[in-house]
Amino acid sequence: MLENYVPILAFIAVGLLIGVLPLLIGFLVGPHRPDAAKNAPYECGFEAFEDSRMRFDVRYYLVAILFIIFDLEIAFLFPWAVSLDQIGLFGLLAMALFLAILIVGFIYEWKKGGLEWE
Repeated sequence: MLENYVPILAFIAVGLLIGVLPLLIGFLVGPHRPDAAKNAPYECGFEAFEDSRMRFDVRYYLVAILFIIFDLEIAFLFPWAVSLDQIGLFGLLAMALFLAILIVGFIYEWKKGGLEWE
């Protein structure tokens, strides 16, 4: 019974080897010459000028909501379209409800100004 798991374990071992071996070789062979500039904390190439625990503008979250709206819509529309003939009217109504909820989120995003790029 255990011989059925040998290919799976071999696949995992080869995958780990391919993932870890180049990192290990690079660490061992690569030059180690740290200096003050390499060890300094940075933010986009220059010193940080604000606290890292500052509050974010709400537009960051609105962009995230917009991404989720369109990402979920596409992710669920493809399988639904493929199986529409099997799920029938119930599937059509369920997708209509789903899209209605997404439209409400899209309208919220629009009203909050998340679609205006300044």
